[in-house]
Amino acid sequence: MFTESDLISISALPHFVYCKRRCALVHIDQAWSENLFTAEGRILHEHVHEQGTESRGDLYMVRGLKLRSFVLGLSGVADVVEFHRVDHGGITIGNKRGLWQPFPVEYKRGKPKADRCDEIQLCAQAFCLEEMLATRIRSGALYYGAQHRRSVIFFDEQLRQKTAETAEKLHQLLDGNKIPKAKYSKKCDNCSLHDICMPEISKRQGSVAAYIEEGILDENSDDIMNES
Repeated sequence: MFTESDLISISALPHFVYCKRRCALVHIDQAWSENLFTAEGRILHEHVHEQGTESRGDLYMVRGLKLRSFVLGLSGVADVVEFHRVDHGGITIGNKRGLWQPFPVEYKRGKPKADRCDEIQLCAQAFCLEEMLATRIRSGALYYGAQHRRSVIFFDEQLRQKTAETAEKLHQLLDGNKIPKAKYSKKCDNCSLHDICMPEISKRQGSVAAYIEEGILDENSDDIMNES
């Protein structure tokens, strides 16, 4: 069980899944740089969080709800948490009548990703809500701006386990306070921290080191030949 001072931002989870070095640069070195993609994402989230609460019959929406889980050691802010009125299995909300089922919704500017980092972030929000509200949440949604539609995500045991494991590895990385070495891949080209990370340089470090070592050996060989 974690304490308040141990809590890590939920937003670090997709950073970790995308690239451990990027995650460490942001959350250990406090490095940050924006590009078009991060700026669009930030503006999208700011707009969502500004809206407050809204009621529509059997739907009650809360924007910018603060979240935390002492089990996973995470905290953050939900873009939107919808509460749907249900006949059974829900929770009570203040002076509102009936039972309500929480349904977290996370907004993303792009499109679904193969590494499931967005799903892990959303599932972590569900973990937080379950712990805070003492309930079970079956599903949530990811809204992708590029597609202008939401995708429903079911929090099955596989996703829950992957989320818990990712949170544990994230704590290990940040507690270690060490920046992983860069490993260049095609996705580095669109990363906002590209100029800070400089992955191409690290890509060439092996060949440079070999070149230097070869030069030193050549010099030593010349010295030995001269001495003899």
